[in-house]
Amino acid sequence: MAGAEYRIGRSSRLEGVLYDLRGPVAARAAELERSGESILRLDIGNPAPFGFEAPAAIVEALRSALPHAHGYSESAGLPETREAIAAHYAHRRGFPALSIDDITVGNGVSELVGLTLQALLEPGDEVLIPSPDYPLWTASTVLSGGQPVHYPCVESEGWMPDLAAMESLIGPHTAAIVLINPNNPTGAVYGREVLEQIAELARRHGLLLLSDEIYDRVVYPGFEHLSTAQVAPDVPCVTFAGLSKTHRVAGYRAAWMTVTGFHADDQFLSGVRLLASMRMCASVPAQHAITAALTQDDSLDALVASDGRLTRQRDAALDALDAIPGIRTQAAGGGLYLFPRLDPELHRIDDDERLVLDLLDAERILLVHGRAFHLRTPDHVRIAFLPQTDVLADALRRFGSFLSGYSPPAS
Repeated sequence: MAGAEYRIGRSSRLEGVLYDLRGPVAARAAELERSGESILRLDIGNPAPFGFEAPAAIVEALRSALPHAHGYSESAGLPETREAIAAHYAHRRGFPALSIDDITVGNGVSELVGLTLQALLEPGDEVLIPSPDYPLWTASTVLSGGQPVHYPCVESEGWMPDLAAMESLIGPHTAAIVLINPNNPTGAVYGREVLEQIAELARRHGLLLLSDEIYDRVVYPGFEHLSTAQVAPDVPCVTFAGLSKTHRVAGYRAAWMTVTGFHADDQFLSGVRLLASMRMCASVPAQHAITAALTQDDSLDALVASDGRLTRQRDAALDALDAIPGIRTQAAGGGLYLFPRLDPELHRIDDDERLVLDLLDAERILLVHGRAFHLRTPDHVRIAFLPQTDVLADALRRFGSFLSGYSPPAS
């Protein structure tokens, strides 16, 4: 007798869930690499392939912990790790005092974002998310049953949020406002006045603030990062941070979130505790890495100083892009990316994903198209400036030469 024919489907909950940072263009890059091609990956903020070593104090702490880090920790994290996180924020003027009960450690901010949105949202609840965004926020909102509503950020104003537009989008089903600061992909760093105005919107409309601050210390000379909770200690706020960028250990998946401005009996908090307990705990060795990072490692300071490696690479990338006709780029105040605009009058790009795919095939350089970040127009790309300055300059010179002779395929 013949066996049953298998028809295994895909969940309808994935409709509208997109993550193009690892989509078709990245798949093509992987295909080329499997065939022996060398690809210059300027697509994601992964410092390790570009010679950024894990700080020795963090590696040693993790190595030393391994013999006794094989059991579960408390669901929210090791007490000593959460104490180190609380002490870390105690140095930020105005940040509400934290107890370890206000902190949950996670396997990367990605996990904590999903956990938070699942604990918060009812079907159809709306979440205000910046455009351009980091697409994890939009995808996780959809997957949690919510509705993403994108508020515009204005390029001519340094990619600051359009506060009037943000307020106009608040409705009876709005549950939260997402801030990404420093912003990925634009590099914008929000000043106190902007943060205070967003906090006032949340205060007036009873909304939760979700503040993604994974790049909080990757900030360049002339810019200063403020945590949202520093300027809005009375407003319910979840702050997300971790080691992947500030300490260049993305693969450790070591992150945390703090909750401030809540009442002790807010049911959202019990939901967070429930979901945290269901995944047992975050990686215990990585929790030891967090403790060491926050108490022993300040190596990032040299990288973002005026003569530091990351600052020099950002500036080299800006100079190389400025030399390409028809490209305009805002200087990143923080983060690891530039988000240049291609003048549509000169370059006439209708399909930015096709552009980066064609660049990959022609030059073996991998970028990310702007619409992957829920930008409506096909006239931006994101570039990670992690390679050394000479590699960046050569790659962007080749990008400029490619653009000068590029004829977009007929649609």
